[in-house]
Amino acid sequence: MDWASLVPVGLLLILILLLILKTQHFWRSQVKFPPGPQPLPVIGNLHMMDLKKLGQTMLQLSETYGPVFTVQLGLRKVVVLSGYDTVKEALVNHADAFAGRPKIPIIEKTGKGKGIVFARGENWKVMRRFTLTTLRDFGMGKKAIEDHVVEEYGYLADIIESQKGKPLEMTQLMNSAIANVIVSILLGKRFDYEDPTFKRLVSLMNENMQLFGSPSVSLYNMFPILGLFLKDKNHFLENLKEVNNFIKDTFTKYLKVLDKNDQRSFIDAFLVRQQEENGKANKFFDDVNLTEVVRNLFTAGMDTTATTLRWGLLLMMKYPEIQKKVQEEIDQVIGSNPPRTEHRTKMPYTDAVVHEIQRFANILPLNLPHETTMDVTIKGYFIPKGTYVIPLLNSVLQDKTQWEKPCSFYPEHFLNSEGQFVKKDAFMPFSAGRRICAGETLAKMELFLFFTSLLQRFTFQPPPGVSPSDLDLSATTRFVVAPVTHEVCAVSRS
Repeated sequence: MDWASLVPVGLLLILILLLILKTQHFWRSQVKFPPGPQPLPVIGNLHMMDLKKLGQTMLQLSETYGPVFTVQLGLRKVVVLSGYDTVKEALVNHADAFAGRPKIPIIEKTGKGKGIVFARGENWKVMRRFTLTTLRDFGMGKKAIEDHVVEEYGYLADIIESQKGKPLEMTQLMNSAIANVIVSILLGKRFDYEDPTFKRLVSLMNENMQLFGSPSVSLYNMFPILGLFLKDKNHFLENLKEVNNFIKDTFTKYLKVLDKNDQRSFIDAFLVRQQEENGKANKFFDDVNLTEVVRNLFTAGMDTTATTLRWGLLLMMKYPEIQKKVQEEIDQVIGSNPPRTEHRTKMPYTDAVVHEIQRFANILPLNLPHETTMDVTIKGYFIPKGTYVIPLLNSVLQDKTQWEKPCSFYPEHFLNSEGQFVKKDAFMPFSAGRRICAGETLAKMELFLFFTSLLQRFTFQPPPGVSPSDLDLSATTRFVVAPVTHEVCAVSRS
């Protein structure tokens, strides 16, 4: 017998035994968590999960176990919150208790808790405060950034027009247009869509959104020990490194010509603050935070809005009668003038359609994970400090108690009987509470202006031979859920 060949097998069995013992000890040592399915040793409830449709799996489990339940993903115990009332109670009524972020292994590999999206503690508070203030200083929510959006739309429309109604796949183009809006703030300039560096950056960001939502990376986050066998994890980190290197090279160049009296970009503002903070004990304004914040804003500022707009154009092709009503309102209220945000209040149907696109598209069904920062009780269930929490956004945006037709595309959700726009408390595509999306104001402006401008100039139709009823509304396996790849035909209305 070759004893040497049995050593790896023996080590694996010992590892499995240790994991089983650790799991059993973990469960016995904890306070009573909310109800949930019985976990298996080591894998927890993974045998019940569809990692490609985790949000849907969680929704189904909530029908059995209620609005607050527990699942075990690998060795990690997770509390899931489902339904508008429960998610609101947690994120809004107990905002501070649910303001934390858990450690995500693949994010920890590079971010180390820095930046803004996955940051924690005092670092998150300082970076968020600085980010919101600086974005406002550079025009977020003001006419200055509105001018950027209108200008950028012009470049986008010219390229769409040049296709003369031929089938066009919009992912790269839409990502580039939306990315340029946030880039104009971050870097103080825009890129040509064919710029090779810009194309590469946009492509890397798009690919990483796909990898981050993949079953492979999900498994790595549950079992980091499997990292050696999961290629997607390495691919994700390589892409991240390339983007980070670009950001570092950029701020190094900006530092050489930095003038604190003439700050041209978000990076300039950060570098000035970095120099002012130099020598202080709590140095939050370091190069790692700068890299992480810029990449966070670049990714979030591009992907979510571009993905929502792609859903919007697909839905307009699917429901041409809705597209026609939007265009009639545009013609009546705006005519041939450039759309502006002040038009929104005079265009209730268009506003309702934009909101319904966000609700129906449901691009972040699982939300971003939260962590409790203190002991808290929700719906009678005690949740201890340090618990990983998933507040299901899809359960809010599809809550049967809040929406008349939760699984249908129905703009009337946001209209009263007189056709006036009505706000809905259960409309939470940007999440809620302390961790609400920092770019919500910018995203709302972009969605309205780009969507209205596109439908003012073009009618969107399926490719020849495809009827609207044949269009596939399936979603991809992706962290920010996008529609499956499809082509659009943009027919000029002029």
